[in-house]
Amino acid sequence: MFVHGNNKQYNLSRIINSWLLLICITFLISSCTSTEKKPGTMSFTVSMDQPWTHYYHVEFLCDGIRGEALDFRMPAWTPGYYMILDLAKYVINFHAEDGDGNTLHWEKVSKNTWQVGVYDTPVVRVSYDVYAFTQSVAHPFLDDGRGFISPAGIFMYINGYLHHPATVTIKPYQEWDKISTGLDPVEGSSNIFYAPDFDVLYDCPILVGNQEILSFKVEGIPHYVAQETPADIDDQKYLTDLKAMVESAVSIIGEIPYKHYTFIIMDRGMGGLEHANSMAVFSGSRYSLSDPGGYKRWLAFLAHEYFHLYNVKSIRPIVLGPFDYNRENYTNMLWFSEGVTVYYEYLILNRAGLLNREETLEQLRRSITNYENIPGHLFQPVTMSSFDTWILFFNRSENASNTTISYYDKGCALGMLLDLKIRHATKGEKSLDDVMRTLYYDYHKDKDRGFTDGEFRNVCEDLAGCSLEEIFEYASTTKAIDYPKYLAYAGLQIDTLSLVIPGTYLGVDIREIEGTPVITNVVWNSPAWLAGLSPRDTIIELNDARATTAMLNNILDSGHPGDTLNLLLGRRTGRKSFEVVLDKKILKSFRITPLDNPDPEQLTILNGWLDN
Repeated sequence: MFVHGNNKQYNLSRIINSWLLLICITFLISSCTSTEKKPGTMSFTVSMDQPWTHYYHVEFLCDGIRGEALDFRMPAWTPGYYMILDLAKYVINFHAEDGDGNTLHWEKVSKNTWQVGVYDTPVVRVSYDVYAFTQSVAHPFLDDGRGFISPAGIFMYINGYLHHPATVTIKPYQEWDKISTGLDPVEGSSNIFYAPDFDVLYDCPILVGNQEILSFKVEGIPHYVAQETPADIDDQKYLTDLKAMVESAVSIIGEIPYKHYTFIIMDRGMGGLEHANSMAVFSGSRYSLSDPGGYKRWLAFLAHEYFHLYNVKSIRPIVLGPFDYNRENYTNMLWFSEGVTVYYEYLILNRAGLLNREETLEQLRRSITNYENIPGHLFQPVTMSSFDTWILFFNRSENASNTTISYYDKGCALGMLLDLKIRHATKGEKSLDDVMRTLYYDYHKDKDRGFTDGEFRNVCEDLAGCSLEEIFEYASTTKAIDYPKYLAYAGLQIDTLSLVIPGTYLGVDIREIEGTPVITNVVWNSPAWLAGLSPRDTIIELNDARATTAMLNNILDSGHPGDTLNLLLGRRTGRKSFEVVLDKKILKSFRITPLDNPDPEQLTILNGWLDN
């Protein structure tokens, strides 16, 4: 070390430098603390006095949030629903004033940002109205039957203040008396709820109306079932099955991370969205609860959304929280976050005694066929399906099945492969459950973050004690999957042969519009594709006779490969005639059945994997 000057000067210099360093550290700590805990209070009041207009009125009061200007933003999307929704487009009547009622100047500086000049005013009150008439778990909705508050579409945030706590006061329409939400109520108050930050606020939907509320407990923790329309099933059986489902899911991780849980179940519609201590779902038309098959599909749907409180809300790719609400949050890993959750919905019901082994294998078979039997599996890796979900999943064209697959389906199959490989490599000592627990406790609990793609693979391979290169190659490429090898680990076989079945193949999907068949999809490289047929073509005649859907089905079912089908089609450029040579009708069933003579190791893996 080079020292300039005498020791006395050096010691003084060292003391001064130490004090400067201490001051800098103190300043940095103070800065970090102020970033995490902003001063002042924030509170929302939401009213819905005329629900038939479909407008919510929102007041946002900020007390002690100082600055020259504040940027009020509406999120561009809702976590779990991977699509830019531009929720700000539903906002009207934006207004800002100070604590004395004086109007504050504001201007819109981006599609979802209102900049308010506050000039160090201690109290700022912003108000606006939100049009809410989209039936979706990702959009707010309001009519004279219910008020559904999807928070990202109702509550603005101030840029830089996402970590700030907020309270929410709900003023229900005068004919409603129930509020269901995962938010914690403020003690001693009526209809006032608390969120420690905006990530929690945006994760807690609110149902307002006259919904039926049932309840049960697991490990002393209350679970509420808020149903807009009572379920068409005995309440006691329903609650018993839901409790068994929850207990089965909890046993995988070994911890319940919430103080209460709410199932928000709205009337007929489509879709569901997961949250850390609640879910919002529609009781869609495919779930006839009086039918045993429909009831089990419904339970599987609920199991899927419930298990997301672990796999996505806690166990997550690193980009999926904390969120950037202003733009897309890209990841290659939705095949794990969503697809493996599909896999677990079936395991959860199987372990709960709600699906037997054959039924579970049948569900796994369906996931495989959903993507293996469409051309898209030849073109799109499942990692790309995940990355491109922002532009493709909710914006499917007529050509989607030719070029894309669902990460739900292939992810489910990859989850099965991972589970069976880990069980085989460890002689049944470890499983995919251990991967889930490791990710939950090591990353979510200990590191308080998500995992990278590489960290996920390392956890899987460390627990397996071997390379899993082949499975991860299946995820990142379109390489054909060796299903027989992996299922044989559990003493099972799978039918991957292409079987020719009676009838003929054209290669189109049809939707009937006002009695006329209309082509909605033409399968890549099919007879229809090669002959020049197109989506949106109207089939006017078949073999010189007026076309009907029933006639087309009859021709295809009763015909023979090599038959010629003459079509007169209507399209944008006019009527055109086509001649199509029909092909063989080929099916891959992917049916999963037991091997004739499984060895003891295979039986051990099978019995450890699926209950009878």
